[in-house]
Amino acid sequence: MFHLITIGGGAAGFFGSITAAESGAESVLMLEKSSKLLGKVKISGGGRCNVTHHCFDPKELSKNYPRGEKSLIGPLHRWGAQDTVDWFQSRGVELKTEADGRMFPITDDSQTIIDCLTKAARDAGVKIETSNGVASVEQLSDDESDSARFIVHTDKGESHRTRCILLATGGTRLAAGAKLAEHLGHQLEPAIPSLFTFKITHPLLKDLPGVAVADTAVSVEKSRLNSRGPLLITHWGVSGPGILRLSAWGARELSKLDYKFTLVVNWLPDTDATTTIIQLRSDWGKRQLSTRCPFEAISKRLWARMLEVAGIPETQIWSQLSKAHTQALSILLNNCRLPVDGKSINKDEFVTAGGVELKEINLKSMQSKLSPGLYFSGEVMNVDGITGGFNFQNAWMSGHHAGCAIAEDY
Repeated sequence: MFHLITIGGGAAGFFGSITAAESGAESVLMLEKSSKLLGKVKISGGGRCNVTHHCFDPKELSKNYPRGEKSLIGPLHRWGAQDTVDWFQSRGVELKTEADGRMFPITDDSQTIIDCLTKAARDAGVKIETSNGVASVEQLSDDESDSARFIVHTDKGESHRTRCILLATGGTRLAAGAKLAEHLGHQLEPAIPSLFTFKITHPLLKDLPGVAVADTAVSVEKSRLNSRGPLLITHWGVSGPGILRLSAWGARELSKLDYKFTLVVNWLPDTDATTTIIQLRSDWGKRQLSTRCPFEAISKRLWARMLEVAGIPETQIWSQLSKAHTQALSILLNNCRLPVDGKSINKDEFVTAGGVELKEINLKSMQSKLSPGLYFSGEVMNVDGITGGFNFQNAWMSGHHAGCAIAEDY
């Protein structure tokens, strides 16, 4: 019989298993359905692994979770970003902070994090099986149990008795974790994508993939949804931190719109384009508009395309710019309306909103309020963060709390 069986070999499953074993759980088995462990860790952050975020105030940190914000303040007080940094540092992994607050291993290689976690699990005595998912879980009654609460039946036909289960299967869009949670009595908030990019076909963006603007204000027309940050033009539309944040906070609302809406982009959020253009008509009178972009944030390629879309001839000089062309250019710069016709998942993150309702979980221990001995960690819960290391921080935090509680549950 096992003290703990962890279902899922990702960041949350590893951290929960390691913590439980290091805290005194005598027998821990981790089951992973796929052939690879820590798959999301491997590819996250472009292969560098965005471990956490440089935000050490729990209340401020919690504001980066569209689902779970207020509920996470307490848990993040007990295990925050600094605790994560200290944990990895104590095991020889130094983290560095980038300008935007994201924290990566100094090696810029996610394998550093994978090696650290697998070594910690091995040293703690965690037994790991890959290519062995869970077919079903049988809940035992008190009179048929020797202290075991569950029998876990695997895809390989094995059956294991265990005192505790840690459900760490990741986003519930994959259904496996959702079915197990539902079978054990839990309600789930339906899973929908979070952190996705927008598909847009518009003349302004055509043939400009890779062009970025460092600071934009974006919003959804006829909605309160808005965000600010870098925007990247892609082959299919737009991406970048500003867009990903907007998609995270608007995950449910945009789903209801079937991802068809109008995106409003202010390419110059701190500049009144009309005022500047009127001034330039005087200051740069005989200069052609196409010669140089007067806005440092806008690349020459994007500026040329804006002039084209506004219907401004290549030989147009500033002093003879008409009111109609001034208005058209100003709208493109400060109030650009782009029709969105779908989404594309951000492959480095592929986060889902949805999962086990937090009201059914004791957030001090991550134990189910409905099924004693059942614990949760990571994205299987209805918690998701914006891009920037917040989803991994949730994995480490919830895994730690679950692991500590599991070690005492015997």
